[in-house]
Amino acid sequence: MARLFLAIWPGDAASASLAQLAQDVALVAQGKPVERAKIHLTLVFLGEVARERQEAIAQVARASARRKRFTLVLDRVGSFRRSRVAWAGASVEPPGLMDLQSRLEGGLRAAGFTPEERPYRPHVTLARKVAQALPMAAIEPVHIACAAIALVLSEPGTGRYATLESWALD
Repeated sequence: MARLFLAIWPGDAASASLAQLAQDVALVAQGKPVERAKIHLTLVFLGEVARERQEAIAQVARASARRKRFTLVLDRVGSFRRSRVAWAGASVEPPGLMDLQSRLEGGLRAAGFTPEERPYRPHVTLARKVAQALPMAAIEPVHIACAAIALVLSEPGTGRYATLESWALD
């Protein structure tokens, strides 16, 4: 079994900006900043998946990637109290993102997977184990060029992420 999710990795400039923001937010919220190499936008969290089912995920991702590239503008921060994370999000969710996520989730459900039931709330986690709630606030916009979907393995015990496969958007 492998712990898997589908995500978008920000480019170098965006990940550098988000890593700095993670440091700042972690200080204010008294949490642990997410390291730069782990900063991503989750599209669909799959959880534990048998290795032989990865090709079914690849088929859905390949078909879903036949979408135009788009840009996500992260322009606010906030926190989820229950999960104790601080995040960066968008005041306007690009239709391309919501369409891509919906197609991935629908395709995965049709293929027999059970993604999370919660409604999709696009965000980039910046800090974990926050002690203080972070009030929603505007930030200097960070632009993420969304150009590919990645199938990511969360390595048990180490917390590291490894991209298993990726598919370019049109």
